This record gives sequence, C-alpha cells and structure tokens, in this order.
Amino acid sequence: MIKAIKIFYWIILITTFHLNAVTALSQTTDSIQETEENERIKKGLSFGVVPIISYNSDLGFQYGIIFNLFGYGDGSFYPEYKYSLYTEINRSTKGSSANQLFFDSKHLLPGNIRITTDVSYLTMMALNFYGFNGYDAVYNSHFEDDTQKGYISRMFYRHERKFIRFTMDFQGSLKSNKQLWFAGIGYFDLKITSVNIDKLNKGKDDADLLPDTALLYDKYVDWGIIKENERTGGKIPSLKAGVIYDTRDIEANPNKGIWSEAILFYVPKILGNNSHSYLKLSITHRQYITLIKNKLTFAYRLGYQGTISGEAPFYMQPYMISSFAKFTETDGLGGSKTIRGILLNRIVGDGVAFSNFEFRWKFLKNHSLETKYLPGFKYIC
Repeated sequence: MIKAIKIFYWIILITTFHLNAVTALSQTTDSIQETEENERIKKGLSFGVVPIISYNSDLGFQYGIIFNLFGYGDGSFYPEYKYSLYTEINRSTKGSSANQLFFDSKHLLPGNIRITTDVSYLTMMALNFYGFNGYDAVYNSHFEDDTQKGYISRMFYRHERKFIRFTMDFQGSLKSNKQLWFAGIGYFDLKITSVNIDKLNKGKDDADLLPDTALLYDKYVDWGIIKENERTGGKIPSLKAGVIYDTRDIEANPNKGIWSEAILFYVPKILGNNSHSYLKLSITHRQYITLIKNKLTFAYRLGYQGTISGEAPFYMQPYMISSFAKFTETDGLGGSKTIRGILLNRIVGDGVAFSNFEFRWKFLKNHSLETKYLPGFKYIC
C-alpha cells in the first residue's frame, strides 16, 4: 500500500509571506498609497516564496520552491500587476521533477495585448493512467493495494513521462476590454515509457519492493490499444485561437463576474510531427457570485473538451486546453486543478464534459498578499 506522508504541501499556504522588494533589493522601491476606500495601492516590485516538502514511500522525498515576482509599476494598474514571473522548481529523490517559468503581462505590449509564456520541463516517474473512455475502463483498486487479494502492483495504474512544454499566448480587446480575442502557439515533446521499477525499488526493504510485472500501460501496448507510433510519445506543435468574455472584478480571486472562453486547438503535421493532425474544441464557462460582500462567494464552472477532426494520440488526450494555465499540472480531469475527489486522469476520452461548484469563504484580508484577498475554506459539490 502506498504510504504517503505530507509534511508540508505549499507550506504557509495561509500565511504565505510576501516581502516587498524595498526590503530585499536595495535598488528597487515599493511604496503604498491609500485610496478613498482605504485600499492600499502597491507600486514597484514585490515577491512571494513558498517552499514545498513531501514524502511518498514509492516516489521518495520531494523538495522544492515556488517563487513569484510581481511588478506593479507606478501602481496605476492595481489591483492588477504590470507583469508577473512565476517559477516553480521541485525534485524527488526517485527522479520526478517540475521546472517551470511562467510570464504574464497585460501592459508591456502595444495596445495592451496580453502575453503569457510557459516554459516547462516535467518528469513524472509514476503518472496516473487508467485507460480510456472514462468509466468504461474498468478500475479495480485491489490491483494497486498490497493489502488486498488480487494485488498486482502499486504502480499498476501508472507510467513514466518526460514532458517538455512551451507555449506563448496572446489576448487582445475586441469591442471592449471584456470581449477578447485569443491566439497562441505551442510545442510539446513527450517521452513515454513504463514505470522504472528498478529505480523505484532502490533502497527499499524486501517487504516494500514493487513486483516486476506488466502494468496497465504495458498491457495496452501489447493488446494494440496504444498504437506502435504512440507508445513512446512524440512531438506536438500546436496553434490555438478563440474568444474570451471576462468580467471578473479581481482576476486573482474574483468576488463577482463571468469568465467564459471557446478555444480551438489545432495540431498540424510539421516540426517533427509526422503522425498526427487533429483539431479539438474547448468551451469553459465560469461564474462568480457574491453572497456576502468580501467574504463568501459562490463559484461554478461548466466545461467541455472534445476532438472534432482527426485523431489525437493517447498521450495528448488528458491535456486540458485553457487560455491561462499558471501551474505545472495540465493533465486531465481529477486532482486539485479540475474536479477534486476524482482520480487524476481517471476520465479520458475524445470528448469529456465536467462541472464543479464551490463556496469560497475569505477569512483573512491582507494587503501584503498579492491576491488581495486570501481564499479561505471551500465547500466543494
């Protein structure tokens, strides 16, 4: 049985400290003014730091850091920043890692064209893989539970993936700054193999060793469900285009407003991609409703993503298409980024629809936090 002990995960999530650049960098300044509503306006540079520490008996000790730099300029865009640079670096002793640089700005390019750029290298020694077509793919928890009859391996529903990801996206106004066009380019290089059992077993006691046996990924390859030209991954260039409607009052943590988008994701046969060409459509509607001013917000999301032309390789089916993805994990439904309570990548197919609903209670308001309001407890439906 997997024994995972979270010592800290996003340590100081509630009390994340944001140190003004005037304290740490003598060559920059950060001043604060008071508005008529006693709202503090940030200027100059500010940054936040969050360490990451966790332990998993199979994947090892994980350690890393998240660093986010904010530039507010003269404060005229506040509560928006002029630009933001987000960096995440973490490692595990068994080989998993995340390395990401994410840049975002609405105010550097002419015409207030927003640019977001993501450069990432991700290695996952045991990425979730449960097959295709959602619940039509049988999942038996006993296969990965070493205390149950029928146990095969704790890694039975896993495979290894190394993922190089580059995206550059642009947004600009149509009729107003609430109605936006969206366009982007991307390049992905994915290398897929079965789980490296020998590496994960290194240093384990005999009682904790993973058996050297065929996993679900290996069986899908043997059965021909995963095609020969897909089994080891591939190179995927992409083009994106779409429209966005955005009326959020505070982008980082909205109290009210709508954020809806429709995006086409096209993969041509160029730049090393000689096997696949396909077109996907992603539609997402999000709305935020104030129940108690500056305290309680009801938020919900409705989404659809599906292939409308061509055939996507199995390793790109879980990829969630979005106009703004400031996190390392862009895999399919499940986990903290889409639908909590569902196993990550449990539902994968040519077409998926999903929804989630949240009550967000803001129990602390602190102007030193870049999100302006620190989200509190959430009740998830």
